[in-house]
Amino acid sequence: MHQISNYVYARDELLGWDIPTKRLPNPYRDFPYMVIEGVLTPSECRAITQSALADKEVVQAELRGRSLDTTIRKTDIHTLSTEHRVIYDHRFEAVRAEIEDFFSISLSKATDVQVLGYERESFYVKHSDDSSELRNHQGDVIGYKAVAPERKLTTVLFTTSYTPHPTDQDHFSGGELLFNYLCDESGNTITLRPEAGDMVVFLSNPYFAHEVLPVKEGFRLSLVQWHDGIL
Repeated sequence: MHQISNYVYARDELLGWDIPTKRLPNPYRDFPYMVIEGVLTPSECRAITQSALADKEVVQAELRGRSLDTTIRKTDIHTLSTEHRVIYDHRFEAVRAEIEDFFSISLSKATDVQVLGYERESFYVKHSDDSSELRNHQGDVIGYKAVAPERKLTTVLFTTSYTPHPTDQDHFSGGELLFNYLCDESGNTITLRPEAGDMVVFLSNPYFAHEVLPVKEGFRLSLVQWHDGIL
C-alpha cells in the first residue's frame, strides 16, 4: 500500500500499471475524495425519489460504447424533471467553489445529470469513469486505456440513505459505493454508505475505480454527473 492522503492508502498494483490520466489530490488532506453533507434537503430528496419511482419512461443503463450487459451492470436510468434539475443546478453551484478548491481544478463543461436507480439485486461491477481496463490472456488487469479523458471529476448526489434494515422507499441496504483500490491503514477497502442529501466527489481516473455492491432491499437513487475542467 502507498499513502495518498492522511487516512487513505492505495493498492500497490497501481504503481506498476500505465495510467495515462493518473492524478491525485493534495496528499495532506485527510481523504482523497469529498463527502459534502446536506446538499439537498430531506424534502427535496423525497420529492426526487418519488418522481423517479413514478417514472413511466425508465430504461436500463447501457455500458459506455457498448450494448446492455446485465452481468456487468444492472441499473435503471430515470428522467429528472425540469423543476428538480433547477434545484440540482442551484445546489451544485453552491458547492462548486469548495469542490474546485479541494481538487485544484477549474470546472468547465459537464455531462447531463444521470438519475440512476438501483432496486433489489441491482449493481455495477468495478469500473473507472474515464478509462477501460486492459487485461492479459489470463484476465488480469495490466493497465488502463483512457476512453473519456474529458471526465476529470465525478459527482454522485444521493437522494436515499443506506440503512441495514430499510422499512421504506427512502432507504436501502447493500448498494455500498466501494473504491476497489483504496483502503485504510489496516488494508480495509474504502466503502461509503452516504445519507440522502450527501454528495460524494472524486477524480474519475483509475485510482478511484469503484463499484456499486448489489442492493439487498429498498431503492438506491443517485444523481450522477461527470465534469471536465482545467487542472
